[in-house]
Amino acid sequence: MPTCQNCKQNFKIEPEDFEFYAKIKVPPPTWCPECRFKRRFNWRNERTFYKRKCNQCGKEFIGMYPKDDSLVVFCIKCWWSDKWNLLEYGIDYDFSQSFFVQFQKLLSRVPLLALHSFRAVNSFYCNFDDGYKDCYLSIAGLSNENAHYTTRATFCKDSVDLYIANKIELGYENLFCSNSYRIVFSSFCDNCNDSMFLYNCRNCSNCFGCTNLRNRQYCIFNVQYSSEDYHKKIQEFNLGSYANLLQIKQCFNEFAQKAIRRFSNITYSTNIIGDNVKNSKNCFYVFDIPENLEDSKFCNWGGYGGKEIYDGGPGVGGNVELIYETIDTVLSGSRMFFCITIHGSHNIQYSLNCRNSSNLFGCIGLRNKQYCILNKQYTKEEYEKLVPKIIDHMSKMPYIDKKGRVYKYGEFFPPELCPFCYNETIAQEYFPLTKEEALKQGYKWKDPEERNIKPDIKTEELPDHIKDVKDDILDKVIQCAHAKLKEIIL
Repeated sequence: MPTCQNCKQNFKIEPEDFEFYAKIKVPPPTWCPECRFKRRFNWRNERTFYKRKCNQCGKEFIGMYPKDDSLVVFCIKCWWSDKWNLLEYGIDYDFSQSFFVQFQKLLSRVPLLALHSFRAVNSFYCNFDDGYKDCYLSIAGLSNENAHYTTRATFCKDSVDLYIANKIELGYENLFCSNSYRIVFSSFCDNCNDSMFLYNCRNCSNCFGCTNLRNRQYCIFNVQYSSEDYHKKIQEFNLGSYANLLQIKQCFNEFAQKAIRRFSNITYSTNIIGDNVKNSKNCFYVFDIPENLEDSKFCNWGGYGGKEIYDGGPGVGGNVELIYETIDTVLSGSRMFFCITIHGSHNIQYSLNCRNSSNLFGCIGLRNKQYCILNKQYTKEEYEKLVPKIIDHMSKMPYIDKKGRVYKYGEFFPPELCPFCYNETIAQEYFPLTKEEALKQGYKWKDPEERNIKPDIKTEELPDHIKDVKDDILDKVIQCAHAKLKEIIL
């Protein structure tokens, strides 16, 4: 078994893994699966936002890159305009330097997109999204409308506080729910309506505080009621009172703890090792897959028609295949290796934020282009002749980071090149580290900025009942009840 370059632990590569690597013509990995997850996730800053000025128009905007770095960043409007040409920033490949040194040079030159937000209308503080309308702090989703504080939600409308949700309308505080209407405080439910506090229910309506029910209605804590008695009992709960709501939450949590649970939330799937997987087959070590992933390994968040994907995500799928070591490769495509945010493209390697392109190597920000290396245009013949030489050069002259880790062809981008600090990204959410641990492993770290926000209303001063809350609360700063967060602006 090989030894991981990063953590120095042994890990196993199965025979079918070698077949996959041979199929896409890349060497086997030198980092173990968990360290590869960390290394990729470190490039995904979803929710750490900063104010800075656009390097094109000079206007202030909200983006994911801090103002004190040396990167060139354009606001969304300027970046998508036709007033500039990304090929003007191209550089010739230099065989006297390692590839990653040259990519870092390109990264410092090319204007970067403030937020990965596409086709959004009246949507703010959103990132890694496509097709949003009237959304706020909605991250990593598709085709949502009037959705707020959501992550990994698709085709949802008029909903708040969702995580991994599909086709939810009028939902609130739901986890891994789909095809439902007016469900609140529920998890792992499908096709449910007008219900609250559900766990693992299917095809239920007008149910409250229930677990593991199928095709039922008018149930409270798994007890059957008549329609009249059900609605009368719900009125008695007086859910507009926050104190009552907290008490019911506690009762439901205690009730749900006693519910029968499967070893893993895997539904309509075969030959799966992982969790939160639906309508998939032949996958190993995959997590949070809402739909249709096949013949894949070491993936997080996605599916939707993805096949033969190794080390994918967060964000893989949408009729894509033969994907390796990538983040956010969706909306059709194939043969994308060592890439970040590549949409609708084919045969892309070591590239960042490119769309509707093919045959790119080491490119940043290109749209509707082909046969480019380090953002320089080549003919088809020149490209196909030069790329094998670059791959060979990457192995003969590898990049060696400050920790002594070697990056030949076949390795994802080194953490040293990443513009984000470890605790700014989702790496800290999935694989939390202390500052000392992160620095020891070669990641960057950013100490949090001091916030001097004074609340207008303390938590204990809030009215208990929703009917007593006045509209002027929208203009107030409310003290957060969570001791670690302290304050939040509404």
